[in-house]
Amino acid sequence: MEARLNLFASPVAAKFGKHIVAAGKALADSTLPAATQELVKLRASQINGCGFCTDMHTKDAAHAGETSTRLNLVAAWREATVFTDAERAALELAEQGTRIADAAGGVTDEAWANAAKYYDEEQLAALVCTIALINAFNRGNVIVQQPAGGYQPGQFA
Repeated sequence: MEARLNLFASPVAAKFGKHIVAAGKALADSTLPAATQELVKLRASQINGCGFCTDMHTKDAAHAGETSTRLNLVAAWREATVFTDAERAALELAEQGTRIADAAGGVTDEAWANAAKYYDEEQLAALVCTIALINAFNRGNVIVQQPAGGYQPGQFA
């Protein structure tokens, strides 16, 4: 699949990309566990059908030590027994925050309260921002049809 637009050749896209990547670096430095961040990014990317981001976050998570079993079960996290209660809460928040068009109420109070049981305010802020950021990346990639594959861990570090 070929990209419709060369984002790297556009001054506007390059400037935007610089800022959005910087936002990602700020989140990487947060106290939200890195494994949780990658699981959330992977799940949102799966939901949004972004092959490039799904590939990238699977590889980044594996490179950071995540097991293939857990990575293979992210899409079925509700039935899988390999995730902690905190990770389940983060994945639920990510799903509801990603599927906002699917439910008139958006994120439920129950999902928020469950996440708040496991994450402090700074971590919740990082979780919300991670969900928002990956959704922005997914949408940009899906719109321009960035080709899947070929990603190397650390490529955008």
